[in-house]
Amino acid sequence: MPHTALSTVDLDRRARAVADSDISLVSAVLRENLATHAAILTGVHHDLGPLTAVLDRAGARGKRLRASFCLWGARGASGGDLPAGAPEVAAAIELFHLAALVHDDVMDHSDHRRGLPTVHRHFADEHRHNRRAGDADAYGEAVAILAGDLCLTWSDDVLADGTADLDRPTRRRVRQIWSAMRDETIAGQFLDIDGQTHPASSAAQAELVLRFKSAKYTVSHPLRLGGALAGAPAELLSAYDQIGIAAGEAFQLRDDLLGVLGDPALTGKPTIDDIREGKRTLAIAWAEENSSRVQRRVLAEHLGNPEVTEDGARAVCDVLHDSGAVQRVEDRIAVLAADATARIAALAVDDVTRRALAGLVARCVWRAS
Repeated sequence: MPHTALSTVDLDRRARAVADSDISLVSAVLRENLATHAAILTGVHHDLGPLTAVLDRAGARGKRLRASFCLWGARGASGGDLPAGAPEVAAAIELFHLAALVHDDVMDHSDHRRGLPTVHRHFADEHRHNRRAGDADAYGEAVAILAGDLCLTWSDDVLADGTADLDRPTRRRVRQIWSAMRDETIAGQFLDIDGQTHPASSAAQAELVLRFKSAKYTVSHPLRLGGALAGAPAELLSAYDQIGIAAGEAFQLRDDLLGVLGDPALTGKPTIDDIREGKRTLAIAWAEENSSRVQRRVLAEHLGNPEVTEDGARAVCDVLHDSGAVQRVEDRIAVLAADATARIAALAVDDVTRRALAGLVARCVWRAS
């Protein structure tokens, strides 16, 4: 039966079954890769065991959104089939993501990630518990930097494995997208850190961070990597990019709101972290644009204050609501989500892929964690 004859319920059911099967392949690649490297590291010395165990636990968690976009991008370009190498390329993206998270948590001084202590916090606490010599926090941060570096190098190896059998032009195109993803993500991270050094927020700067630190590497690059792997024509890669930017920006705007207004029991991360670090999000920039003098003083006092209290954090949240910034962000999310969904509806892909991509965008945007 052709896909066009399937009902919406049948399309959703088939998309879920395919997604579950595909993600299990990615998880298998990750497990095998982590186990192989754990054996090498612990072969050097058994003291590397705790580090490999932490990375194994962290690698087993996560939403796998980036991997999912990569896999469906590949299926869309290949008429609904999963091309060889796609699980490896998707796993490489997940390892790159893990490296970015480990390093980002060090830079943001975050204590929790995915419901677990962050890597640097875990090893700092272990240092204190065992009464080791030296500075516990410095030790934890050093171990986390090394852990992130390991994940980054492993991601490159896994990508090479997944593209080894491709023809040279296809392999080069995948590699170019991968290289751009790395550079742009790090550029976005720099702009994020740099923005925290300025006394006031810039909406233009916040939008640059939004696009390059998160939006492109969350949706656009994974979609395009999957598409390039399957030999997608330029028009499809361009459509993937446009969908990815819209959906990715909506994803990050939701993440920004959850960072200060979400339920820590669901997000796995305290809401005070982004306020303490002085994250210059679009919501903050818009709040500063439309706040009274008293409200701007509240923001100036608490944003970026390492000693901010829960009361101070609540005061910042009140300003975000009262200034209309939260509603403005919600409106922007709705527009971006509608744009991405409309572009997906016009894609020249099979119906199961189209339905799956629409569902992934909804997961990105309308979530509580």
